[in-house]
Amino acid sequence: MNDMEHIKNACAFTGHRPTHFHFQYNEEHPDCIAIKQAMNKEVCSLIEKGVTTFYSGMAQGVDMWGAELILALKRQVPKLKLIAALPCETQANRWSINQRDRYNAILSLCDETIYVSRPYTQTCMFKRNRYMVDHAQNLIAVYDNQDHGGTAYTIKYAKNLQRNLILLPSAHFIR
Repeated sequence: MNDMEHIKNACAFTGHRPTHFHFQYNEEHPDCIAIKQAMNKEVCSLIEKGVTTFYSGMAQGVDMWGAELILALKRQVPKLKLIAALPCETQANRWSINQRDRYNAILSLCDETIYVSRPYTQTCMFKRNRYMVDHAQNLIAVYDNQDHGGTAYTIKYAKNLQRNLILLPSAHFIR
């Protein structure tokens, strides 16, 4: 498969951290479940259209939910590929033990792990986001329409590259 075919058959995830949502880390909350169901619906639609590669930046929240969704779907669709695009080696160092364990469990099941930078830098998160958009024609974004932050930056970058944006509005889920 050439680079253009790979990009066409790929999707990345972007969205907010749990602290941005009113339900925070309560993934049993109906609103969190609704977001995950909307993500699942869009992923399944993309798979039906031939998308087989998914990128996750592995941040807490939407990124990790997307990764876990792909891992669950791989049981039924083994050809799916999950790539972790990490900003740096220390991404999860300051997270709670439970979140680090979850992160490491997901990473251990990824088909590939890419570091855009080994050490942390002020720009490594943006570089990670650009990397994912550069490598995927499709972007699923859980987004509150604010014009600042990593999710907004990633969406603007994807628009500039004329990527297929799948925006899942999150305004009524936000704190």
